[in-house]
Amino acid sequence: MLHFDVMDGDFVPNFGISPPFIAAVRQITQIPFDVHIMVTHPLRYIDALAAAGANIITFHIESADNPETVISAIKAHGIKSGLALSPKTPISAVIPYLTDIDLVLPMSVEPGFGGQAFQQNALEKIAALHQITPKLKHPLDISVDGGVTTEIAPLAIRQGATILVAGTAIFGSKQPEVIIETLRTATT
Repeated sequence: MLHFDVMDGDFVPNFGISPPFIAAVRQITQIPFDVHIMVTHPLRYIDALAAAGANIITFHIESADNPETVISAIKAHGIKSGLALSPKTPISAVIPYLTDIDLVLPMSVEPGFGGQAFQQNALEKIAALHQITPKLKHPLDISVDGGVTTEIAPLAIRQGATILVAGTAIFGSKQPEVIIETLRTATT
């Protein structure tokens, strides 16, 4: 799948990809779109991202909007919903919502900036979430985003990650296709 970062310049100080950009890419591919929104008021973006072709919309538990309302808005479009949590946010913040979402994303870097080093405490969060997921009535993906490299991938998978998001590791490589294949085939 393709992972898009949407940033509003408020929740994080950078600006990222917009719904019109996502819609333009959607016109040339049917690959699933995993849209990670780092915005203060995610509810404002749901309709536009759904219309743009998002298959998964993940928003931050730390945002200003009510999580239940945002999850309901996403699901009303027939789209998978996800919750992200920043490195300093405990997993207890997302536990009440795990039965209503399809994906949980414990960030392994501070949101909004590419090229950061992987924060090892993310592995503990992934492991803790992995312990909870078998108790849920539906499968829950555990995504890891930030500092994911070919060395980090097996460690994250070993702890229970099911989706690896990589940017700098791919786009900073002289052989991105090799990095993609290495990440795609990574095992514990």
